[in-house]
Amino acid sequence: MPGADKIFGIHGTALALRSQRLNMLASNIANAGTPGYKARDLDFEKAMAMTDQGKSMSQIMATSSGYRTPLQPSMDGNTVELSTEQTLFAENAVQYRTTLSFLESRVNGIKRALKGE
Repeated sequence: MPGADKIFGIHGTALALRSQRLNMLASNIANAGTPGYKARDLDFEKAMAMTDQGKSMSQIMATSSGYRTPLQPSMDGNTVELSTEQTLFAENAVQYRTTLSFLESRVNGIKRALKGE
């Protein structure tokens, strides 16, 4: 959508990145009992910095995501630490909702302006 960057700023990109991170963290949680599964995460700050450089979403995801090093490795090679994943998921979900609320208020403001309110 032309001009969307001017209207929504970095918040649209932030929402997309937070969504990707939620998917990664959910996958980690779902695979907590899978032998050999390697927990992945997204470095959100690095990803946002890359958007300023004009990188595509696929470039950002490839460069700013990686495997998590567990504090206590498991015997079966699984690197998911369930309590860590659940905490990160909850934090990211709150941040996602905050960004979404901001965007909703921006859209509502635009609608009111278009209606002449």
